[in-house]
Amino acid sequence: MTAATRDSAYPELKTTHTMARTGRPWTDVKPPPAAPVWAAIEGHGRYHILLAALELGVFDALDEAGATTSEAMATELGVSERHLSILLDAVVALGLLDQCGGRYELNDVAHRYLVSASPACMAGLVPIAPGPLQNWAHLADTVRQGRPVEPIDEDPEAFYVPLVEGTFATVWRCATRADLKVRYSALPAARVLDLGAGGAPWSIAVLEACPQALAVVNDLPGVLEVARRTTAEHGVADRCELRPGDYHRIPIEAGFYDLVVLGHVCRAEESDRARGLIERAFSSLRPEGRLILADYFCDPERKTNPHAVMMAATMMASTVHGTTRTAEDVAECLRAAGFVALRLIEPIRHQHCIIATRPATLEVPHALGG
Repeated sequence: MTAATRDSAYPELKTTHTMARTGRPWTDVKPPPAAPVWAAIEGHGRYHILLAALELGVFDALDEAGATTSEAMATELGVSERHLSILLDAVVALGLLDQCGGRYELNDVAHRYLVSASPACMAGLVPIAPGPLQNWAHLADTVRQGRPVEPIDEDPEAFYVPLVEGTFATVWRCATRADLKVRYSALPAARVLDLGAGGAPWSIAVLEACPQALAVVNDLPGVLEVARRTTAEHGVADRCELRPGDYHRIPIEAGFYDLVVLGHVCRAEESDRARGLIERAFSSLRPEGRLILADYFCDPERKTNPHAVMMAATMMASTVHGTTRTAEDVAECLRAAGFVALRLIEPIRHQHCIIATRPATLEVPHALGG
């Protein structure tokens, strides 16, 4: 009897029925890990751990004191040492602090993004970024009814004033670095229209790079007070016109601007109104002028950019019409409006911009009405 005939009657099973492929003999398939479920369960706690650490001043205290013990920190902050040590351990588990030999200290992430003195500080963004927290508790009702329990649309200034303050540092860094690709600093005397400008980080970045540039900064009256302060702090207020009002209705000069900015505003609008904003931007640009449309863009399969997908859920939880869109969908709207030479750039992580140009050959349209 040869080796082949002595082998299993079903030799093909040796390549398909092995422990590596199907698990132990008494199970058919290895169960998937439960880690994604636990990550979702812990998500609420993770957020509030960070929120509490910021509220207590943990990161600023460590920035001042350096590596220290929970006992020393508890004395400094005037809190319970036992409870603080548990909180600090949880922050370490989140990857936002280091701990060695019972002493806690800032890691690079915390030092850059969670210390108040850092130019890239995100501490002001953490409390406001999710929107009203009570809306998340009623998310199933929002899906059933097609409307949030407390939409921010009903009192936008109350929500957007702290939001634009919290996002200013991040967006200003994005706008400043975008010049490496957009090269607005090469414009001799740029005229900028910043619609829904918030704290005006885009206008400020352009004006700082272009000493002869001028900007029209638009937003709701209460929000523009933030822009009034930030433009003064950056020394460019004398080159800004603050134009309050709804960006769908304010008067806009036709064929006048070198740059128009739509920074993180289109995702708050339903599709028709977002297209209307893009069309207004097109009409306001001079020939060869450019639009900068900054937002979070989903990928078509909703897998490679989870940050944008979660932003869509955040918009659903707190706005009547808000959502995120794919870059392809936005590009289609831009081309339909007449834009050409579209480019997608990512000046900093998770901050994308589509740059689109008005062609040189189109005639300037009539003035836009108010």
